[in-house]
Amino acid sequence: MTSKLSYVPSHPDLFQVDFRPGDYSSALIARKGFSEGEVIAHLSGLTKGPKAYSSVQCGAGPEDHVELHSDLLYVNHSCEPNVAFDLSSPDQSQWHVRALKRITPGDLLTFFYPSTEWLMDQPFDCTCGAPSCLRRVKGAAFLSEEELLTHSPINPWILAAVQRRDKVGRRS
Repeated sequence: MTSKLSYVPSHPDLFQVDFRPGDYSSALIARKGFSEGEVIAHLSGLTKGPKAYSSVQCGAGPEDHVELHSDLLYVNHSCEPNVAFDLSSPDQSQWHVRALKRITPGDLLTFFYPSTEWLMDQPFDCTCGAPSCLRRVKGAAFLSEEELLTHSPINPWILAAVQRRDKVGRRS
């Protein structure tokens, strides 16, 4: 990850990175308010790369991961998130982050990691404290379709993979 000393904001009017001590502790904070359903940022400057703690899965294939190269890298996980990464369009220029609920200035931005990630590169213990908290985040592969849908929206390749897995499981 970028250090505080080398950090250059990508969306200075929209977000601020709160650099916190400790590994993976920094967070992205809204500088302005957003309405539920509002597109808060289009994803641009993405590069394909291998699965990593810093990548976002963008399709069904094992190599379908992108690096964000922006402030959005600091959007943390929550089991009850306030934003979603919508990578569902076949047109990459339409990929965006959208508000799932009203966001006010100062709010931490969070998304549900299994909504894009089949298998997490680095599983972790969740500390979001939400009533629906998973406790351990390992990826969508470890959740039922019902569990995923309670945390919607879920990107289409994740739902398709769960349905394929469950169909195979029913035949066994």
